[in-house]
Amino acid sequence: MGNENTRRTHVPTPSVRRRTDGDLDACVRALEGVHREDRYPMNWPGDPGAWLTPPTLLAAWVAELDGRVAGHVVLSASDGGDVAPGLWSAHAGVGPETTAVVNRLFVAPWARGHGLGALLMARAAAEAGERGLHPVLDVVASDAAAAALYERLGWRLLGTVEEWWEPEQRVDIHCYAASG
Repeated sequence: MGNENTRRTHVPTPSVRRRTDGDLDACVRALEGVHREDRYPMNWPGDPGAWLTPPTLLAAWVAELDGRVAGHVVLSASDGGDVAPGLWSAHAGVGPETTAVVNRLFVAPWARGHGLGALLMARAAAEAGERGLHPVLDVVASDAAAAALYERLGWRLLGTVEEWWEPEQRVDIHCYAASG
């Protein structure tokens, strides 16, 4: 008979659920870790909780791993500051109001490698579809890991544009749209 002393290792099960107000502190702590490791967001917001809750918010979710908040994503209505809705509109021949913007996506460094980014993206894209909107997003061109995730998930690069975020901060932005 074989050895019965095989070890069982715990494999955490990721999940995604709607974000609640009570999640904001944990989201900010996770975002701090992401900012330290990846410099996302590029410019740390004065009020990170408010940054995670933009005025155009349609819905927000958190990813959990072993009962801890490990990631976050927001779905927002398009506003004048978003580039991807305009590019999608020109491409598809529709108005920017037919889009929803996926943003504020991050996964805590300690929780990476469990597919949380893909789960969060899928949930946000599904919600956009349920609302009859086409999901789009902007990402800083220097964030190669995020761009690689979007492309692995089948999102299409619409174009790259230059933006001025501050008087002396020029940033190249990749604009993506979900396939389909």
